[in-house]
Amino acid sequence: MATICAIGLMSGTSMDGIDLAMLRTDGVDIVERGPGLFVPYEADFRRRIEQGLETAKEIAQRGERPGDLAALEQEITRRHAEAVKIFLDGEAKSWGKPELVGFHGQTVLHRPQQALTVQLGDGQRLADLTGLPVVFDMRAEDMRHGGQGAPLVPAYHAALARSLRQVHAGRFPVVFVNIGGISNITFVPQEGDPVAFDTGPGNALIDQWVAREAGIPFDADGAIASEGGVAAEVVARYLEKPFFDRRGPKSLDRGNFTLAEADELELADGARTLAAVSAAAILKSVEHLPHKPTLWIVCGGGRKNPHIMHDLKAGAAAAGAEAIPAEEAGLDGDATEAEAWAYLAVRSLKKLPLTFPTTTGCEKPVSGGVLAKPLP
Repeated sequence: MATICAIGLMSGTSMDGIDLAMLRTDGVDIVERGPGLFVPYEADFRRRIEQGLETAKEIAQRGERPGDLAALEQEITRRHAEAVKIFLDGEAKSWGKPELVGFHGQTVLHRPQQALTVQLGDGQRLADLTGLPVVFDMRAEDMRHGGQGAPLVPAYHAALARSLRQVHAGRFPVVFVNIGGISNITFVPQEGDPVAFDTGPGNALIDQWVAREAGIPFDADGAIASEGGVAAEVVARYLEKPFFDRRGPKSLDRGNFTLAEADELELADGARTLAAVSAAAILKSVEHLPHKPTLWIVCGGGRKNPHIMHDLKAGAAAAGAEAIPAEEAGLDGDATEAEAWAYLAVRSLKKLPLTFPTTTGCEKPVSGGVLAKPLP
């Protein structure tokens, strides 16, 4: 099957900027990973997106854009177009001109029980601004077939698992962990479809905590948490929530968990405890997997928090498994989601499934996405 060169664009629930990655793939097993780039949002724009999350609670239909959301959508689209230009003029120049763009947009609302998910981003405008075909709106078709609309990355995780370098090859079942604002996992068996679901809060609660208590956007390298300890009773209160008893497929909105359980803690203890919550929620997900994994591969910004990684490594080792950052598997833990969006765009173009009953709960394997071609 012919390969296609594609760019993937991802702005996740951490709302910290745009990840870009280049990929050549057939949308199945051939994955040639290229360069990546991160273009950060400045603090003022991040706050504007956070305000948009509140406004988005008024949305009842996917196409609605109350308040400032229409203007915010256009600004997000413009920034993605500028990021593509920077990428193609710099890091990706040696790879030549891509044939396709996979565009996620910025999620501002996700209510799977209402079959409602909203990602801000104008695919047609992005195509016009970049001069490249754009595949966007990849979650909606899954929801029309009874799925949660998330997570979508598992199809790419499964392809990566099949291409792991020799030292980790054959260590099935493999679990990929993505720790963004929300954490999700993909269980990849040696044969059969992947199993995936959101596991709980990732970086979101930690970011909200240090923003509220210290006025900074995130706990860089876990420095604040290193001064604190784990309040086990707070971790237990989070894990008592009904979400953790539900089997997958299941997905979360950024607002489904709050800081209420941690309110009595001081700054450092809160940061360390919320890191422990993130890790504990991921480890607890084993209860809903078909088999215990032998290898955990950790992607996303949360792998840079040494406390989350310490707890994951300890928990995995206690169960006879190993947890490693993506880089130890020869992957780029920062670029994985953006790479996935490039991969999914190619799959969409070829009408291959993006989601499966075991990953989102859809009735059958479902393709999806809308193709926007630049106007002449």
